[in-house]
Amino acid sequence: MKPFTSHEGQVVPLDRVDVDTDQIIPKQFLKRIERTGYGQFLFHDWRRKEDGTPDPTFCLNRKKFKNGSILVAGKNFGCGSSREHAPWALIDHGFRVVISSSFADIFKTNCYENGLLPVELPENQTARLLTLAEEHKAFKVTVDLVAKKISDRQGWEEDFEIDPFVRDSLMEGLDRISHTMSLEEHIKNYENQLFL
Repeated sequence: MKPFTSHEGQVVPLDRVDVDTDQIIPKQFLKRIERTGYGQFLFHDWRRKEDGTPDPTFCLNRKKFKNGSILVAGKNFGCGSSREHAPWALIDHGFRVVISSSFADIFKTNCYENGLLPVELPENQTARLLTLAEEHKAFKVTVDLVAKKISDRQGWEEDFEIDPFVRDSLMEGLDRISHTMSLEEHIKNYENQLFL
């Protein structure tokens, strides 16, 4: 997992609430076991019209947001069934951060486990970011995990909360398995003492 300390990127606005995991990555694309290749299917049903052609009004199809790496969405993002493919698709598309006023707990955990940072901000602040992303040619923010702050080039900044263990794991690039492996010597010592 790639370590995360700070990231500056263009904001992509997804002004929708209750975005569930089936909308993020529809079930028909979950048959693969690799973690890559899912970006092309991200928001598949919203990116395409009924005839299968790209919908030019959807944010990911707009040239303006082509290089975006920070997704801002409405409340309750990632609700629905648990599928690790949802953060895989977001990461494979190029996102490093998702900002919302609330996330489904399982989705948030899946993000942490895969190196995607979900940031919760007050609803009025996510609304502000959605508006600025539409108004500017390439509105960027910086997400500083070390300082637990998000800021823009106009001087705005907002603190965010994150569990200290999760924060440290993201900064070190450790998922749960990697974290357990980093404690291998301690585990062996404990086992040796236990079975003496």
